[in-house]
Amino acid sequence: MYVKRKQKIMIGVSLLVITGLLVSGTYVYLEYYMTKKETPLQQTSVPLDEQISPLENQGVVLEILRIRDRDLINKLLKPGKSWENKPTFYFISNMDGLEYVSKDVTQHGRTTEVMFNTWDTIFQENKIMKDVPEEQETSVITLTIMEQTKSGLLGRKTQNIERDSFTVTYDFRTGRWSGKDSFKDKDGYGYYLGDTFEIWFNIYQIDYDGDFIPYWTEVNVLGTDPTVDDSKLDPDGDGIPTAWEWRWGYDPFTWDDHNNLDPDLDGLNNIEEYKMAKWFADPFIQNIYYEVDYMGKGGPFDPAHILFEETKQGLIERFAQHNIKLLIDDGWPDGPANGGGQVLPHIAKISQDSGMMLQFYDHYFPDERKGIFRYLVIGHGGGFQHPSKNNVYDTTQIAYVSARIKPLHNIFNFVLGGAIPTARGKRVQLGSLILHEMAHSCSIDADNCHFGGIDNISMGTYLFPNKQYVATWGQYHSVLNYLYTNNPKTFDLSDGQNGPPYDQNDWGYMFVGYFQYNANLIEEPYYSAGTGETLVKSEFRITDYTYDANLTKQYIDYIGDYSPMEPIKVNWSVYRLNDKTKNPEYPEIKIFAQPKIITTRQWVLNQNAALDINGTLQFYSFDKLMKDKTQ
Repeated sequence: MYVKRKQKIMIGVSLLVITGLLVSGTYVYLEYYMTKKETPLQQTSVPLDEQISPLENQGVVLEILRIRDRDLINKLLKPGKSWENKPTFYFISNMDGLEYVSKDVTQHGRTTEVMFNTWDTIFQENKIMKDVPEEQETSVITLTIMEQTKSGLLGRKTQNIERDSFTVTYDFRTGRWSGKDSFKDKDGYGYYLGDTFEIWFNIYQIDYDGDFIPYWTEVNVLGTDPTVDDSKLDPDGDGIPTAWEWRWGYDPFTWDDHNNLDPDLDGLNNIEEYKMAKWFADPFIQNIYYEVDYMGKGGPFDPAHILFEETKQGLIERFAQHNIKLLIDDGWPDGPANGGGQVLPHIAKISQDSGMMLQFYDHYFPDERKGIFRYLVIGHGGGFQHPSKNNVYDTTQIAYVSARIKPLHNIFNFVLGGAIPTARGKRVQLGSLILHEMAHSCSIDADNCHFGGIDNISMGTYLFPNKQYVATWGQYHSVLNYLYTNNPKTFDLSDGQNGPPYDQNDWGYMFVGYFQYNANLIEEPYYSAGTGETLVKSEFRITDYTYDANLTKQYIDYIGDYSPMEPIKVNWSVYRLNDKTKNPEYPEIKIFAQPKIITTRQWVLNQNAALDINGTLQFYSFDKLMKDKTQ
């Protein structure tokens, strides 16, 4: 009896041991299997797919988006009528030896010569396609601008002169190009600033899913599906789809703070840059957007107060000379329903104290553009830069005498400010007035600069200026100086060549993003600039992050002398996340930049980063990922 009981106990123990082994073995197997299943795709070793275009016939496309002549402003500043002669030009493209001349438009065997005859070809896009041998890795593309000039008796002879040309090499694996234009180059990607023309363009290859991310990049680097349009997908949920993040060098699978990231410090965060992609927005190059409406007639002798095309081109050129892209909607054909170019009710005079601009700001300026565009009204009387909402300087009103038959007004404006009542004079005067107020919206004013030459009313008159003023502030050749605001020879800000104390480099104090923030000064009615009011600077606060001096030094050593707003330098600050477990979606590192100029102390989120196990800053790099794949 005892033996049988002992046998039963031993059998029971054996069964328990076997059961335990089976359970633990199953657990280990499942744990291993599940762990293997959950390994992130980017950590799995995947053989390199060397195919370049397996889904489509391989081809390359060159889009010429815009060509703008740069010489008009020089003609505007010279007496005469040379400014009335629009340039005549065309382009020649060469794609792997295939040459196309844009002026020779051929259809059904017949060729017609079609030229551009304009200062700016915006909204006159062109496209050239080239078939490419399958699996070809690169294409060499050249674009040349040719201008046709007249000569001989009565201009009957013409000659075609090469003005500007650039060459790039397009990579079918990455969808990027290099050469005279390249990703993150100093003047913008898909943009070439020539001596005579500036050119916006795009290059892409025939793409199966239409997101224009190449097959090789999708399967080897991003791990995305080359048959699915990634311009509509946002896997990391940060508000911007994969295609845009890939194009501009962000990780499509890591959440980025695009609502606050502003890598070029122009006041437009990445969400806004994404929204403005069709309007030439580049998140790494400063852009200024203006919407312009104009006031209707005040009677039969008062024509509408329009923005002259020549004035607009002069303004664009002044900013282009300083690597800032100015875009002005005065009636874009496919802009919003409430966009630029609207005719406003006539009001005899508007002042900033009256607050009348609020009615135009509320009803003629689209809400979706506020915070991206500044708003400009060309009116009948008055001129100022002033907030319409909050204390943000994003609203301007400018006036000029539009009628020809107003001799008393014209004489008064000439004696007081030097405005010449000719067609050329009006265009220059209007441009100078607008540039004056634009500069204020970019932080350059008497209070921010602590500079007495700005908006100084002690000059006297243009014809009879105060002698002491001429000897002092007369050295400050800027449209911000009332002595030169209406002068047809100025139309520029000062470059500071005469030196202190009576001159300053206005362009060197320009903070384009200033219009996004509440100003420190509150201008009450009848305020006079430069009154010496003590300004209280806004406090800089970063919630959930702490400043890290060691990481700041590490970053400065890494970045060197680089500035996102050259030639203006910046200060850098690196902040580290306090508790990753509390905020797992937050980036571990935030890097802020502050312009080294007296006009602002604003800190702006420039980029995010991570830390490796050694405490070294790590940045996402598409180029590094590609290099790792090909080595």
